[in-house]
Amino acid sequence: MQVSISGHQLNVTDALKQYVEEKLERIERHAEHITKVDITLTVEKQRQKAEGNAHVAGADVHASAEHDDMYAAIDAMADKLDRQLVKHREKTISRMHGH
Repeated sequence: MQVSISGHQLNVTDALKQYVEEKLERIERHAEHITKVDITLTVEKQRQKAEGNAHVAGADVHASAEHDDMYAAIDAMADKLDRQLVKHREKTISRMHGH
């Protein structure tokens, strides 16, 4: 799984990178077909925003979250991404089994 992390009006520190990568490792266990994940961390005034785009077999899954703390925003975004990927996998499985 290829991970790209970019910052918009924010310096992505090693600590932030490491935090994002740990979150994504957990998600990868649920969705082993992720080829690439693009993460964008943005600071707008007092809002911290984390956006994630995961490329999985045949689809793109997107999630974003805002918080006044970047780590909390990353947490929320990772949780949403995880749920979306689980939903995507369930849809894919049911399609494969013809339900």
